[in-house]
Amino acid sequence: MDFSTFATQFFNTVSDTMKKTLINGLGLLLLVFLLANCGRKSERSDTTGWKYNDQKWGGFEKLDYDGQETGPNLVLIEGGTFTMGLTDQDVTYEWNNVARRVTVSSFYMDETEIANIDYRQYLFWIKNTYGETYPEVWRRALPDTLVWREELAFNEPMVETYFRHPAYDEYPVVGVSWDQANEFCKWRTDRVNEMILVEKGIIELTPDQKNESNFNTEAYLVGQYEPTARKNLKDIRTGGERKVRFEDGILLPAYRLPTEAEWEYASSSLLGNQATSKDELITDRRIYPWDGNTVRYQKRNKYQGKMLANFKRSGGDYGGMAGALNDKSFFPSRVRDNWPNDYGLYNMAGNVNEWTADLFRPMTSTDLADVDNQELNPYRGNIFMTKKIDPETGTPVQKDSLGHLIYELMDTTSTALRDNYKRPEVYNYLDGDKESEVEYRYGISTLISDKARVIKGGSWADRAFWLSPGTRRYLEQDKSSKTVGFRCAMTRTGNPIGNDEDGNTFKKRGKKTKRKY
Repeated sequence: MDFSTFATQFFNTVSDTMKKTLINGLGLLLLVFLLANCGRKSERSDTTGWKYNDQKWGGFEKLDYDGQETGPNLVLIEGGTFTMGLTDQDVTYEWNNVARRVTVSSFYMDETEIANIDYRQYLFWIKNTYGETYPEVWRRALPDTLVWREELAFNEPMVETYFRHPAYDEYPVVGVSWDQANEFCKWRTDRVNEMILVEKGIIELTPDQKNESNFNTEAYLVGQYEPTARKNLKDIRTGGERKVRFEDGILLPAYRLPTEAEWEYASSSLLGNQATSKDELITDRRIYPWDGNTVRYQKRNKYQGKMLANFKRSGGDYGGMAGALNDKSFFPSRVRDNWPNDYGLYNMAGNVNEWTADLFRPMTSTDLADVDNQELNPYRGNIFMTKKIDPETGTPVQKDSLGHLIYELMDTTSTALRDNYKRPEVYNYLDGDKESEVEYRYGISTLISDKARVIKGGSWADRAFWLSPGTRRYLEQDKSSKTVGFRCAMTRTGNPIGNDEDGNTFKKRGKKTKRKY
């Protein structure tokens, strides 16, 4: 942001009395500055010499972009290379996560698991928006509170209270399937982007949206949602106003579930073990998301001996003895309890297992070991979709009755000539066998299906082995559990190390040719 823009915004926010003071005391100085600024030449393209942001030159815009904003509850996870997979003995002898070297791009991760209060707000919005016309949408989003029931345990109080009672507001939501978690991510994306536009004074706040007339990020960007505008952006090309575009960088990327690689990388938080020399040296691997080989705090201070995570210590021991409770939780604990890792993320070990985006395959790590392009952001689960386009207008077809754009699988005729992929459904690519007609026959020869999704992290009901970032299990994506919750992630665009940092730039050698126009 240049100084004149900053001064204008500041001037518009102060009181009338302050404005008079500024005008009387600094009027001459401001006038001189503004006149000088108006006479300054516009920035030009290095390639064509044409002026940017100038209506006379066509109005092509070049933004003074400050970098991606950090969304609510997110933490920037600086990417890097790490050894993905088990770093300790494979005591289950499953060999489903053989160690291999991969790299993960920078991304954002939720500081905490999604809490009951967060999910109840989601349900409140759905009921208010769709409840009268489409009550099934609300019913479909409800968590399964019956997951607390056991044949030989008295858990009925948890069935009644855990999700709804205010005592559990800050506890992680459970009983949510992978499908439901993904729908939550989509809803959160739209609410956060709507909040951004409202707080920037671009659109009016409209909490009582109904049916398809609700703010949807994609529908807004393609012109299929028209909010009540307060003050749109200036259109340099026409001299009038225009809506926010994707190219403005104002709206955030989508919230989503983290990939398995992202989750494991964030949980390991190896930056805490990086040598102080910053020479790409890691002092040691980690068994848990913290230093050491124990689940108790080791330093000699008031915290010494305390449990660092919420888990089951041994058979029948879920919380310790009265008067000396170890993790002080018999069920899940609050989302900001227990020891945060070096990224500041809470409960990346214990409390609840967490959904990841990946489809589970036991041999993924070994079959992809020799495929170079799978070493960067590895992920199994791709289904390549595209917006459904009206052939006559070439624009997306009308959104559905819930306000969402309609997607369809990419046409195989458009992938036939590609070198990077040949079909849109590629989640079974190199999935453990070299034969071309392999399938996972669920319930016949295996319990793994095309709906099995990776869960990681261990829970309040698991032993310490499952707290290690490299361990992995699976659950069908349409099922839920009292030990499984989730947190969201978001893609980082641009500079991987933050908005205030630079890349590897060096002092320019030689003199840049000065243009004369």
